[in-house]
Amino acid sequence: MLYYFAGLVLAAVILLATNHRSATNRAAAFFLSCAAIGGLESLLLELPWKGWARLAQLLNVTLTPYGVLLFGLVYYGDNRFVSTRPRMNAFYGCLLLPPLMTIAFACLFDDLQVNYRFVLMWAAPYYLASCWLLIRSLWKEQNRMMRRNRLITTVIMVPTLLAVLAFVYAGRAIAPDFPFFRYIAFFFGYSFAAALLCVFLYGVLGVKLRIEHDPLETAMKSAASGTALLNHTIKNEAGKIALSTLNLRHSIEAGSPQSADHLAIIEQASAQMLQMAGRIHGQMKEIVLEEQPCRITELMEACRANHQPLLAERGILLEADYLADPVMRIDAFHMKAVLDNLIHNAAEAVGKGGIITLAVTETKQHMILSVKDNGRGIPPDEVARVFEPFYTTKSTAANFGLGLSYAYKVMQRSGGTAEMTSRVGSGTVVSLYLPRRKLSG
Repeated sequence: MLYYFAGLVLAAVILLATNHRSATNRAAAFFLSCAAIGGLESLLLELPWKGWARLAQLLNVTLTPYGVLLFGLVYYGDNRFVSTRPRMNAFYGCLLLPPLMTIAFACLFDDLQVNYRFVLMWAAPYYLASCWLLIRSLWKEQNRMMRRNRLITTVIMVPTLLAVLAFVYAGRAIAPDFPFFRYIAFFFGYSFAAALLCVFLYGVLGVKLRIEHDPLETAMKSAASGTALLNHTIKNEAGKIALSTLNLRHSIEAGSPQSADHLAIIEQASAQMLQMAGRIHGQMKEIVLEEQPCRITELMEACRANHQPLLAERGILLEADYLADPVMRIDAFHMKAVLDNLIHNAAEAVGKGGIITLAVTETKQHMILSVKDNGRGIPPDEVARVFEPFYTTKSTAANFGLGLSYAYKVMQRSGGTAEMTSRVGSGTVVSLYLPRRKLSG
């Protein structure tokens, strides 16, 4: 049982270390910590500290169902019925009442003994509801990458949760001395083995993003560090060139037009180097969000208004298709910069006579902002790399391959993700997924 305790605590620590800002990871860590308390019971009995052992058992049996349901609700992500923070906290507080009542009753009247029959009355709905939420979130997920992640989480958790309900809670409600551990040890081993395997192959609750998928994030951090050094070096050297050019201009003869032309070329080149370094550094530096409530359609319309005149001159139609009108807590400045960049990319892809569509849609878990074009499309091998820093499908010298990596960073910091789908000859769609928990009001 001590290995059981250590394994669950380690899993909780890894989830928090991976992404402590994620509400899902925090809820999962809380659930795992509550479940881990049960592993201390046998150790405390051996010491022997029977009173502490009974308390560990009581806390484990009462808090784990609450932790499981809390995780299920956060993971499901549809907070339309408790859309405000006070309502959400009140709802979670109400769910905590049965565990607290059970603990209080056991402390006051039963000498810390667990009344499994009473616990089963409210714990069974908690476990079953959490399983339903996991399966439902998988069923409703439309994003292909997230659907795979939800499938993995569901396969790892649901069988073991049902086994715990059957063998621990129902078993001991029928026979208080029921030796449940020999029956559920298989399910614990299954969940640990499946989770460990999937962490390395696919990812579980974001841990994969730090190990494999986040070669992309690692590449961004490396690129940011490199561009900061590059920016500093270029600015220093270009500054020396500009200063030397100014001094040289004063020292040469005024009547030498050829020398003046050469100096003008040097000045222009140094100014362009400084501008290029500034642009690269500006898109690769660390993003700090200042999130405020923002109506998404108004933000999209502001982007549309900025681009419409120029696109109209080029014969490009910029349409809008808003099937949802959410108010969300986002950083409007960075989000607008992302949308502006996507519209610019789409305009370059479609050319004269093309159509670009700005859309807002919703699913059970996300609000989706998308920019769609009917341009030439991108081959599959290039789509797989478009979010990498400095990777570009364009041949223009003014493009550094940083726009989509910047979009990826903004969405990641916002708690969402970005996805591109494209077919050669049919066009491209870039979708920005924002979790529903970002809804405001």
